[in-house]
Amino acid sequence: MKKLVGLFFALVLMGSLLAACGDDEVTVATDTNYVPFEFMNTETGEMEGFDIDLIYEIADRVGFEINLEVVEFDGILAGMETGRYDIGIAGMTITEDRAKVFDFSDPYYDAGLVLAVRADEEEIQSIDDVDGRPVATRAATTSEDYLVENTDAEVRLFPDIVNAYQDLIAGRVDAVIYDVPNVLYYIETEALGEMKTVGDLLTGEQYGIAFPADSELRAQVNEALAEMKEDGTYGDIYEKWFGERP
Repeated sequence: MKKLVGLFFALVLMGSLLAACGDDEVTVATDTNYVPFEFMNTETGEMEGFDIDLIYEIADRVGFEINLEVVEFDGILAGMETGRYDIGIAGMTITEDRAKVFDFSDPYYDAGLVLAVRADEEEIQSIDDVDGRPVATRAATTSEDYLVENTDAEVRLFPDIVNAYQDLIAGRVDAVIYDVPNVLYYIETEALGEMKTVGDLLTGEQYGIAFPADSELRAQVNEALAEMKEDGTYGDIYEKWFGERP
């Protein structure tokens, strides 16, 4: 009888340990469509991209399972403020205002903003030429902040940047301002000679992974990022999506 009781408690303990292991699930919020960082593969129905590969590799190294939630970018920002999400990764620029509300990892990508126009556009040669003109970008991004703070353009905001590009090609706006890697990727893969960039790189920005304030995950993620950069894994993922090593 004692052996049976002992076996029963051993099984209960084992079940508790297994349950505890299964509790290491982290809710990660990502964007709906920011190519090539995160986007839906319509053939497989799975999210893909640089950020997706990056966070899954980090999860393997830190030791947690990912519960991936795909939401609009401004929803990620709101969710990080309330602590709804454990991690946010969505090509998110590290800014002073955001850093006051939630924490960031060490920077993992160097970016900036660039102006795009139709391929036959001749009057707009730089950001100095957009005053009074309809210029599109994505809502709740640093691109919107830049337009409002540095130009007198007629700002048109979209929840999805692809809609802004389509309005540009259709002639409904005169220019689009957005993050360099996304603009260049769209020009190369979708615009098919109908768009071009003009002017200089407008800002120097860095992307970071977001966490609620004082999250214990931040230090673990930073350690994993550092390891990935040192052993070449980060470079492999970067080359896969951008065609060259950083």
